[in-house]
Amino acid sequence: MNLVRFTVALSLAVLQSACAATSVPLATTPGSNTAATQHNSEGIAHYDMGDWSGARDHFASAIKADPDLAESHFNLALALDKLELHSEATTHFKKAAELAPGNSAITESSAYQDHTASPSSSYGTGGYGGMGRY
Repeated sequence: MNLVRFTVALSLAVLQSACAATSVPLATTPGSNTAATQHNSEGIAHYDMGDWSGARDHFASAIKADPDLAESHFNLALALDKLELHSEATTHFKKAAELAPGNSAITESSAYQDHTASPSSSYGTGGYGGMGRY
C-alpha cells in the first residue's frame, strides 16, 4: 500500500512540475493592436506546426506593429530559443518581462527562467539553466 501511495504522489508531483514549467506561446490581450494580434496569432499557428522560422517572422512583425506587446516579445523569444538563437531569445524574454512584470505566464515559464538564470547556469556558459540541454 505504501508503494502505491508513493507512486501516486510521485506521479502527481511530476505532472504538476511539468504543467508549471510549460512554455507555450501567448495570445495577445483584448484591445491589442489589430495587425499585431493577427501576426501574433499566425505566429502561434506556425509555432504549433513546428515552423520556428515562420513563427519568428510573424512574431517579429507583431512587434513592428506594436513594440510594447509583451506577449509577442515572449513568443518571439520562444521561437528564437527553438532556432537556438539564445542570445536574441534572452533579449526578448527580458523585454517581455519588462513590459509585463506581473505576467506569471512569462516570468514563471521554464524558458524565461532558463534564459534569465544566474550567469553560472545560463546560455552564456554553454549550459541550459543547469538542466544539461546541450
